Amino acid sequence: MIAGVKGSAVLSALLILLPWDAWAADDMAGAVRELARKTVAFAGRGEPVSVSWRNLSSLASGDFNQARMAFDAALREAGARVGEKEDRPGGLSHVDARLTVSGNLSQFLIVEEARKGDDRQVWIASWKRPAPTGAPAGSILTLEKKLVWEQEEQILDVVMLGPGILVLSPSRVSLHADAVTQSLPLTPPRPWPRDLRGHLRVNGGGFKAYLPGVACSGAADPSLTMECHPSDEPWTLDAGARGVLLAGFTPGRNHFDGRVSTANGIRKTLAPFFSAASAEENGRQYWLLAMLDGRTQIFDAALDPVGSVASWGSDLAETEAHCGGGSQILATKAGEAREPDAVRAFGLVNRTPVPLGAPLDLPGPVTAFWSLGGNGAVAVVSDLATGRYQAYLITVNCGG
Repeated sequence: MIAGVKGSAVLSALLILLPWDAWAADDMAGAVRELARKTVAFAGRGEPVSVSWRNLSSLASGDFNQARMAFDAALREAGARVGEKEDRPGGLSHVDARLTVSGNLSQFLIVEEARKGDDRQVWIASWKRPAPTGAPAGSILTLEKKLVWEQEEQILDVVMLGPGILVLSPSRVSLHADAVTQSLPLTPPRPWPRDLRGHLRVNGGGFKAYLPGVACSGAADPSLTMECHPSDEPWTLDAGARGVLLAGFTPGRNHFDGRVSTANGIRKTLAPFFSAASAEENGRQYWLLAMLDGRTQIFDAALDPVGSVASWGSDLAETEAHCGGGSQILATKAGEAREPDAVRAFGLVNRTPVPLGAPLDLPGPVTAFWSLGGNGAVAVVSDLATGRYQAYLITVNCGG
């Protein structure tokens, strides 16, 4: 299958909504030949084409190199001059073609972005994976979950603090370590909103707890201590090595009000949003915000919009495992509030999210989802079988 698009929003829909059983080319050679034909038609016969590649799939290095050579050969056969530079200011080639290999459980995908002056075209070609001979074929990574805590009362957030687990609940903050539990009560200045959210952040040897209209600071050495006070300060959302996002929370509601600022001093007022995550592509940072209208909006480092996704849920996080391009966006699926949820990892290709592996199923709807400073994420689930709240540590396995 091959598709051509001109906008990042359309490309996003094609990549994420592409059916697992969609028609594909018989083999890799057929897919790259069709891309080469499109490229030469765009460039013009006899014109130079500069080509670069990136592999975000489980395609073996030998097969990846074969795809590159087959594409170059098909370009030459169709009449292009591969890798040659046109004699014009700046030494730019007439067409710059950037190809990225990705994949899902049933097929490999090649996304090509071709630029010719101010014109831009994006094509997607695919071919079916070979039938598996052993374990089911995966992509470059898999997500794993580990149950770290469960309880009857709602869990708002969980972090690892020293040798223990710190749990934020509507009524208290609890530290569970070495079979000993320490708890401190939370007394809100006014009743909590119906759909309560809260966030924990490890701060040096202590912690910070954010709740609507309340901020708490505490420590756990030698025993659990905490002080809380009314506050409208912004919540700190970690983005791993890419810094933090400061976001104003709407008192009495369950979302951020759109007032954001970054560590390098950029301040913007955006539309309200539920959650945020950061990702990197080719050394450039992007922010993804799950908006109230169901879209996920993609912003550049200056917080200017550059694209959107229409098929995700409202919870986002990120991890920074060294596979799949070095950072991954984790997104819940869109669905009903009382259905089992799932989390999936995505990477950015041409500022567009591309699935990096199969979804990770969870035993109920996600009620809280927070990044852990780039080292993983915590998903809190309301288990449909038991009715209890469960906190899972979500990590990335690069082995696929």
